[in-house]
Amino acid sequence: MSSRFELANAIRFLSIDAVQKANSGHPGMPMGMADIAEVLWNDFLKHNPNNPDWLNRDRFVLSNGHGSMLQYSLLHLTGYGLSIDDLKQFRQLHSKTPGHPEV
Repeated sequence: MSSRFELANAIRFLSIDAVQKANSGHPGMPMGMADIAEVLWNDFLKHNPNNPDWLNRDRFVLSNGHGSMLQYSLLHLTGYGLSIDDLKQFRQLHSKTPGHPEV
């Protein structure tokens, strides 16, 4: 099992790499919020990647869409079916990882 430090750094590096590859985006928010997000997702939010439509799950609302790589990194690292290839397509037309996600 990875340590908190390793998971937060994974969020940071996934975010940096995706923004760099896309040549577009904002890495600052995911880098700065990585530690907080890791604790929130692993210790406080009730969720189940095997049942993402679970009625009683908590909802994570990211109101600043320019920091979307934080959410995409969390989804990838916690088993929600967002692959590394999906992350590599960050901000590309018709990808699962747009720059400003919509519901």
